[in-house]
Amino acid sequence: MSATTDSSNTPTPGSDQVQGEGDYNAARRYDKAAREFAESGQVDKAAREADPGSAEQARELEDAEREGKSHAKGEDPLLHRVGNASGT
Repeated sequence: MSATTDSSNTPTPGSDQVQGEGDYNAARRYDKAAREFAESGQVDKAAREADPGSAEQARELEDAEREGKSHAKGEDPLLHRVGNASGT
């Protein structure tokens, strides 16, 4: 074994490698795309297009939401704190 180490595999501060649970490049791409979409003026149109097409589809979506929530441990208690961002 050599006493020298190859530092080319060692991440340096500011490098864009995956660290911990996050991929910094992916996060930046997502943030940029989300910001561009929000500023594009297409949000209302996309929301209208996402509306259920019928009462039956609306029921199916509600059932799916209920099923998903049944597996959750509950909402974050901080969501209901006075002074949170949602205004509740």
